[in-house]
Amino acid sequence: MTRWSLRTRMLVLSALVTLVALGLAGWTMAGVLDRVVTGGVDQRLDAQLAVLASAVRGDGSVDRDRLAARQGALAAGPGWRWRIEGPRETVGSADFPTLRSPFPGPVDIAPGPRPPAPLDGEDAKGRIHARRLVVESSAGPVTLTAAAPGRVIGRPIRDALVPLASVIVALALIFAIAAWVQLRFALRPLAALVAQIGAIRRGERTAVDEAQPAELQPLAAELNALAAANAATLAAARQSAANLAHALKTPVATLALTVAPDTPEATQVRRIEGVIRHTLARARAAAVNRRASTAIAPVARDVAGVLGTLYPGTAMRLEIAADARIATDAHDLAEILGNLLDNAARHARRTVVVSSAAEAPDRIALTIDDDGPGIPLERREQVLQRGVRLDEGPAGDGFGLAIVRDLVALYGGTMTLEESPLGGLRVRLTCPDGATA
Repeated sequence: MTRWSLRTRMLVLSALVTLVALGLAGWTMAGVLDRVVTGGVDQRLDAQLAVLASAVRGDGSVDRDRLAARQGALAAGPGWRWRIEGPRETVGSADFPTLRSPFPGPVDIAPGPRPPAPLDGEDAKGRIHARRLVVESSAGPVTLTAAAPGRVIGRPIRDALVPLASVIVALALIFAIAAWVQLRFALRPLAALVAQIGAIRRGERTAVDEAQPAELQPLAAELNALAAANAATLAAARQSAANLAHALKTPVATLALTVAPDTPEATQVRRIEGVIRHTLARARAAAVNRRASTAIAPVARDVAGVLGTLYPGTAMRLEIAADARIATDAHDLAEILGNLLDNAARHARRTVVVSSAAEAPDRIALTIDDDGPGIPLERREQVLQRGVRLDEGPAGDGFGLAIVRDLVALYGGTMTLEESPLGGLRVRLTCPDGATA
């Protein structure tokens, strides 16, 4: 199930609120306009009722001469109508429509003057709006009615609502743009926090900035606490492995002094030492920092410098890009290169070459070449087994390549043995690129 992003949710919520608010504002303004326009028409109709009332005599009859003299005040335009209904006669527009009260209920029959009452109706051309006034005479009540066509109310409202609708649409667009800009800036600290977490994962930093907006400060603090706890756990595991290695090295070294070299006993001691090293390397799997990123060149220079003093007759050439990085802890990379360069220098005639190259957008290849005798193709897989050696010299325990392969695998890499262009062995490591880890 696809979940909406925070930006999408907030934009949709903002759009809904904006539409509801603008719709309510438009509806309110339309109601106000209707009342204003209707009030203006009612004033004109009440003025006509006053003219009609002035033409009614005390006995309920209609003064036609007076009515004719004020006919101009009654002729407001096409569709305007009037009527006088008295006890003796009815005078008015011939096509007067049927009208009804917009407020259903009992008729007010209380004595005394009453204000004009609103009426509604329809004719062939549409809505009719009217006002009715009842005046008393000696002969009985006289009903005066003045009516106006509905268009005199609807047209001004439509004329006002068209630009009002345009303003509402423009406001909706402005609010939408403002909401988008606001969310873009409001969510920027969250995007920066995500980038900093990625930098922690790549080993480029150890904590996120806690100078965050108030809503994100608790999250930043918890993330830093989590990173610190993870680092402490990793350090404790590494320290435990180091303590175990230190505790076992002294007894094994003491045991090695009690046996003569080049004897079966010495061979077994070396095998015990190799087993210890290999077992410790496997135990480090739980403590591997897969977020690490290490520059290759400085570590390779340090290892080559140490081994150069042990093998002065072997030239070690480094062809590593200055910005090449590998997703491996610096201590583990030093152990990997130490085992491989020691093995290469021990078998090389004159030269060992260490080089790096980009293998893919997220992989890097590290190769160690020597000009020694090499390893036959059918024996290469065999030497990767624990404790297996092809040479009969006293140095080495047969665990170096196996330890390197296990360490490389812990970081998601692979190790292969190939024929070197120098004539000897090429060890090829393909590992995650530390620059993109």
